Amino acid sequence: MSSTDLTRRLARAKFRAWHRGTREADYTFGCFFDTYHAEWEEAELAWFEALLEHEDPDVLAWTMGTAPPPEPMQGAQMEALLRLDYVRI
Repeated sequence: MSSTDLTRRLARAKFRAWHRGTREADYTFGCFFDTYHAEWEEAELAWFEALLEHEDPDVLAWTMGTAPPPEPMQGAQMEALLRLDYVRI
């Protein structure tokens, strides 16, 4: 993947992360993106793009511990998402 393609995908992901429709989802997705995107490579960005495809109530339920994340979403990035220590308001 070229650096131009990566730059475009990151810009699109940032926009989608910060424009979810509710403040809670914006902070969850957007702050996560802002905190971690600089260290992402293809696999991490692909995981985040897949996360953005899930419904906000589902992802927020995972972060609050009221529902488990599905198997494909589990791993180191999900563990970071569940910590919620990246949200700075």
